[in-house]
Amino acid sequence: MRLIQTFQVFPDIPESLSFLETLSRNLWWSWNQNAVELFRRINPRLWEASGRNPIVFATRIPQERFEELAHDDSYLAHLEKVRERYQNRVLNQSNGDSPWDQGESVAYFSMEFGIHETLPLFAGGLGILAGDHLKAASGLKMPLVGVGLLYREGYFRQLLDKDGWQQETYPETDLYHLPLSKQKDKHGKDLVIRVAGIGGEMLAQVWKIRIGRVPLILLDTNLPDNSREIRDVTARLYSGEQYTRLAQEVLLGIGGMRALDALGIQPTVCHMNEGHCAFVGIERLRQIMERYAIRLDMAREIVPRTTVFTTHTPVAAGHDEFPPAMVKPYLKPFEAPFGMDADQLIALGQPDGAAAESPFSMFILGLRTAQHINGVSKLHGQVARHMWSHIWPTRSEDETPITHITNGVHIPTVLAPEIKLLFDRHLGPQWNMGSTIPENASRIDDIFDEELWQAHEMCRSRLIRTVRELMYRQYGRRNSPLTVMKAVESVLDQDTLTIAFARRFATYKRAHLLFQDPERLEAIINAKDRPVQFVFSGKAHPKDNEGKGIIRSLVDFGKRTNLRHRFVFLEDYDLHIARHLVQGADVWLNTPRRPMEACGTSGMKAALNGVLNVSILDGWWCEGYSPERGWRIGNGEEYQDHNYQDAVESQALYNIIENEVAPLYYDRTAGGTPRAWLKMMKASMQMAMSQFCSLRMISEYEERFYLAASRQFEELVADGGVQARRLSDQHRRFLDKWKQIKVAQPVRSAQGPFRVNQSFEVSTEVQTGELLPEELNVELYYGKMRHLDRIDAPLVKKMKVKEERAAGEYLYSCELPCTDSGRYGFTVRVTANADAWIRFRPELLTWA
Repeated sequence: MRLIQTFQVFPDIPESLSFLETLSRNLWWSWNQNAVELFRRINPRLWEASGRNPIVFATRIPQERFEELAHDDSYLAHLEKVRERYQNRVLNQSNGDSPWDQGESVAYFSMEFGIHETLPLFAGGLGILAGDHLKAASGLKMPLVGVGLLYREGYFRQLLDKDGWQQETYPETDLYHLPLSKQKDKHGKDLVIRVAGIGGEMLAQVWKIRIGRVPLILLDTNLPDNSREIRDVTARLYSGEQYTRLAQEVLLGIGGMRALDALGIQPTVCHMNEGHCAFVGIERLRQIMERYAIRLDMAREIVPRTTVFTTHTPVAAGHDEFPPAMVKPYLKPFEAPFGMDADQLIALGQPDGAAAESPFSMFILGLRTAQHINGVSKLHGQVARHMWSHIWPTRSEDETPITHITNGVHIPTVLAPEIKLLFDRHLGPQWNMGSTIPENASRIDDIFDEELWQAHEMCRSRLIRTVRELMYRQYGRRNSPLTVMKAVESVLDQDTLTIAFARRFATYKRAHLLFQDPERLEAIINAKDRPVQFVFSGKAHPKDNEGKGIIRSLVDFGKRTNLRHRFVFLEDYDLHIARHLVQGADVWLNTPRRPMEACGTSGMKAALNGVLNVSILDGWWCEGYSPERGWRIGNGEEYQDHNYQDAVESQALYNIIENEVAPLYYDRTAGGTPRAWLKMMKASMQMAMSQFCSLRMISEYEERFYLAASRQFEELVADGGVQARRLSDQHRRFLDKWKQIKVAQPVRSAQGPFRVNQSFEVSTEVQTGELLPEELNVELYYGKMRHLDRIDAPLVKKMKVKEERAAGEYLYSCELPCTDSGRYGFTVRVTANADAWIRFRPELLTWA
């Protein structure tokens, strides 16, 4: 093929409208309604036809229209209003009372980022959460930078054939239609980073995109100097081919750190969003050693203390593992700088004592390089502690060092335009600050019922109109008969209770739960006085035939003559469809198999818009549920027999819809509005605003992890790393001497039984060897007994030296208070008197 030279032609936008170009180059516009309307009002139909992409949109606007707008006082006033807000929220460098010091920053790594449908770099909830994280950081002016991969084909587009079977297509994204900027090196050339790979180096172009105040750095291997195999590393998100998947994760972690370094960004904190990013720790060790001229053992004290690791996966099989032979070529370049061989490096991703051929676990590598580890809901924190307790075998499950920070959602992104207008009027101009202003939630009660219901009905009308348009397009692509095309133009009814179910069609999500009794479901849908209609949407993984089968069964069910107007499936679920569903449905249905839902944020988005949740008590709903806000299916039971569970919970679901949801929705005895329903809508909105806002979430990360870790980074690298050296020496001393510790069985001063408010003394002899008493914590471990050998909700009380009996031999004692009735147990243990990273080393714990 001939060498073709390309060039781009942009519209000649008048000077008075030049801000439109600035705005289109920052995705801040996507969550600001006034900015969206600034584009949309130019030509609403063309805006939709352009996929709501302002760069594509601008190229389709006739030059005469721009000239006309340049003299439109109304439009120019609108533009000036948006420009002022952009100046204040994005360009204004004033940090006010920011707790961050100059030079401190957080690097946030994620395999996917869901910002807007025009940037197809996400597959599901993990990516949407990452996008909300960046948006919230921008809103709070936090010094954070995102790091990810630039996928040419993104995640797949879903098409259904005439039988309802999912087909996948991978259209290539035109990078020139995205607000990307190529990054340059100090010589003005394209910035390209290099990472060792199988069969040669991977070269990756570094790009940047602005998310409000936050830069998102993206890596792209589609370069002429790469082989076809390497060029395809960043072709598709979550490649099913293991070699490509590993290469993506290496590029994200090692390449991402190198891109930051090349851009002059040295983060004081790194945050790994799921185990895909765990190679960050390896490259960060190397960079810190090189930059501060310190030893590996010192760097290994710095990196974990300044790294955050968030896990989203509630099943061990969901975490990536790779054969050691596949990983070794990527780690080979680290042998010399680390003074370790490849087998020792591989062991960082294997359980202690594992065989050399054991799989290399990205999750375990994350644990080994991060001190601050969290799940994404309270229940998921418990699940994660149980799942990974074998890494800390000497500790109780409750003490596994994995905590939780419950996810939140970005309010301006998910809120319906009609609800935003109500919030402007009743909550004030700072409603976008969500949970940071407590009055925001309480003022929702000030919204008049009639206003809220009218806004909700407008949202439902927009949903129904969108469903009809999408269904018409969907069936038109299949060349359906004219009678079918006419029928889809009138699907759904404006006055019928509308229930939405939209998410990934993984089997644990249990979309099939609603179909356990098809006749009863059909009766619910066609109830004479209280009919119900359903809208489904979602994708199955390309290799998940079971999930595809569930989609096909839904489509088949919806083909029944008496159901087709009240039961629809929308193909190619994306942010655009999701936005209409969470804003326009009446009820959001969620039926996961507990405890498989790590968090689930779609229900939070629905709640913010006044859509009521009907859900299994799993993920976030365990924290959000109360009877005045929505409904629970079951009481949080977990079953061994899944068929029995499905039978029981499907009947519970039918009962809730028939006996509680539908009667409440159709109760209009107080006039034209359902007063009791509206009361629940307001309670739901208040709950979501105050508890599940992304600003609350990222503030929690900042207060619990980021700030402390950043300050510790500065302390540990100061003065040639003297503090890191001290910690390394302390760590080594504990590991070398710990086996000398022996703890005798504790002795109590009285045998009991005891009465409440009595106490007795517990004492034990401890041999400390060469370690000193001040280096150790001797602890009384006690609480109510759950089983013969397990203490429930254990308490810990520090024991004190009562007597030195010989060199390295001490008698410790303390009082054990009897504060409540019951059967109790106790024992004694010794831990290291050190910070959490050392104290929670599995080897540094000895029981009596």
